[in-house]
Amino acid sequence: MFVERTNSTNTLLREMLAKGEWPQDEGFLYAGYQTAGRGQTGNGWESEEGKNLLCSILLPPPRENLFELNIVVSVAVQRLLGNEFTIKWPNDIYWRDKKVAGILIENAIVGNKLQYSIAGIGINVNQTEWRSDAPNPISLKQISGKEYDIKALMQILYKEVCKAQEEDGWKYYKAHLYRREGFWPFVERVVNNQPTMNADYQAEGQFMARIKDILPTGEVVLEDEQGKERKYHFKQIRYVL
Repeated sequence: MFVERTNSTNTLLREMLAKGEWPQDEGFLYAGYQTAGRGQTGNGWESEEGKNLLCSILLPPPRENLFELNIVVSVAVQRLLGNEFTIKWPNDIYWRDKKVAGILIENAIVGNKLQYSIAGIGINVNQTEWRSDAPNPISLKQISGKEYDIKALMQILYKEVCKAQEEDGWKYYKAHLYRREGFWPFVERVVNNQPTMNADYQAEGQFMARIKDILPTGEVVLEDEQGKERKYHFKQIRYVL
């Protein structure tokens, strides 16, 4: 289903589900423009009108853990874009050290039962100027110099999501992680009681570590240069870029 403009595709899809207005034969909702696009933990998502792929996909329940949904969607987006792109834990898509796509998965849970999950996906496609304070955005057009057919990309993406739902994507996910080999600088999100939302090479508390594993529940296991393991949930740790 396509809409020219909405506040957020995730919000609109959730509202339609709540009202019983979502067509059962529809798998995804995409928009030409979002007036209030959202990223992780309340961050905004900048998008110039008509320039980017903005969509939400209704996902079936995972086999075991909710983090499997991150695996499905991030693997699908990475496959759509190609081998030059990597998955930055937990689910951003990077080209080198630049962010080209973000994923926001929201779950509706009543009691202990998962009602549904919605994956909001934003891919920077044809936009070439950025006005927000996002530190490192890049688009496909900036990478290749080519203009892209957003609707065609959306159709391929949905097929990739459906394909990834039928697979066990853990091995692929780990093999395509951003900075998956070697030691890299990290910083814990809270240093001296101050959140390090914009970690850089001068960040206090920085340490070198390698990604040792991603647990089924989504935590990343790092191993520092002294051989000590450190386990973190999402937003407890940041890469230093």
